[in-house]
Amino acid sequence: MPGHSAPQNSRSRHRRLRLNGGWALFALLAGGSLAGGAAFAAAQNETTPVVAASATAPTPRATSTVPVPQRRPQPTTAAAPTIVRTCSVDALASAAGLGTFQGTIRDAASGSILFDRDGDTFSRTASVMKVLTSAAALTVLGPDYRVTTTVLKGEQGGEVVLVGGGDVTLASGTSNIYNDSASMLELADQVKAAWAADPATAGSAISTITLDSSLFTGDTWQPSWDRVEQTEGSTAEVTALMVDGDRSNPSADTSPRSDDPVARAGQAFKAALGSVAVGARLGEGAAPAGAASLGAVQSAPVSTMVQEAVLRSDNTEAEMLARLTAIKRGAGSSFTSLQAAIPAALSEAYGLDAAGLVIVDGSGLSDDDAVSAEFITALLDRVNARDGSLGVLLDGLPIADQTGTLSYRFTGANSVVNGRVFAKTGSIDSANTLAGVIHAADGSVLTFAFFALNSQLGSGREALDALTVGVYNCGNALSNN
Repeated sequence: MPGHSAPQNSRSRHRRLRLNGGWALFALLAGGSLAGGAAFAAAQNETTPVVAASATAPTPRATSTVPVPQRRPQPTTAAAPTIVRTCSVDALASAAGLGTFQGTIRDAASGSILFDRDGDTFSRTASVMKVLTSAAALTVLGPDYRVTTTVLKGEQGGEVVLVGGGDVTLASGTSNIYNDSASMLELADQVKAAWAADPATAGSAISTITLDSSLFTGDTWQPSWDRVEQTEGSTAEVTALMVDGDRSNPSADTSPRSDDPVARAGQAFKAALGSVAVGARLGEGAAPAGAASLGAVQSAPVSTMVQEAVLRSDNTEAEMLARLTAIKRGAGSSFTSLQAAIPAALSEAYGLDAAGLVIVDGSGLSDDDAVSAEFITALLDRVNARDGSLGVLLDGLPIADQTGTLSYRFTGANSVVNGRVFAKTGSIDSANTLAGVIHAADGSVLTFAFFALNSQLGSGREALDALTVGVYNCGNALSNN
């Protein structure tokens, strides 16, 4: 209110005066104190003598000892994480359709066994045997090896000798089921040209065709095989001279085979020679030493034949590869020579323990063959790593739902593994088998070998396929329980 404004201003002014007067008094006292202290100090400096420091060092105060912590050494490498394997396929491996089951699964990267059911038991393999045969052939013969069929001049006038080098893929005509096969027509053209160019034979007929199949010795049919394989058309007699795998239909995978592949080859050669040999007699015999060559043709390389043998499961081609491997190793040229040749070749080349292997044929048709699942997976580890020339074999394995004998398997609910399983199939009356490489769902790579002994064809294959899909889904988390 206007009537009270003057007293408030008066009090405020008095309060400011008191405060200002206090600060002034403090400043006056402080200044005097500082001036007096300076004067006292100056007087002391002028009148007080300097005292020398004592020569006796002061006694140090006792101090407590604090322990210095020791540095622990740091690890140079971190411990690898432990994989927890809790994914089980035990129920699938116990399926009734498998009959008596034996099997092994390995981690391809480390070779460690993740799953095993009697994997150290030696049993019949069916056509999984072709994995061993092909690996041995690639190692001993080499992927570039070619088989040569020759014609030599005979000792008698008018005689030529057709010498089999073991090439079962030789075509009677221009081609057959085998890739890049040599042709009997080409061989006959070479012989006719050489016959006409020689003054001693020009213008004369070929009167005798001698057939030399002596490179292979012993039985031409393994005693443990069922002859139905021949009559129904999956397997031929094993001879060093034949055409078209001795098929009645050269272009068919399965086709009845003859009782005499050598004679069938001779007839094909005589027909290819045409008019120059129209009246020639056919007979078996041996080529004379040092005889002049009239012609020669070569097969496709072993790399091609290996891939055909495993892709189609060609029994006759596999027997040829096995026999040529034994010959090259100097083990002999009969069925019995395979036992000495194939285990030794695989052991020496890949450091595998081949003790206990029983090899009576190269195709796996025999119940007397005996190989363990552990051995097969150890070999497949080398195949997966492409050791030596084994990449050829890996590239030839049938692919799930895509190629070869797996082109019609892993379909429908099992198609999840389409293109992810590479494996050799096997089926004989007493067993269904499957062995190969799985590129699992988690990115791991596993090798496996499964034997379903005494199983039926349909249910055995279905159970093997279901088990393989289960392993694919588990991957590196697969347990042995």
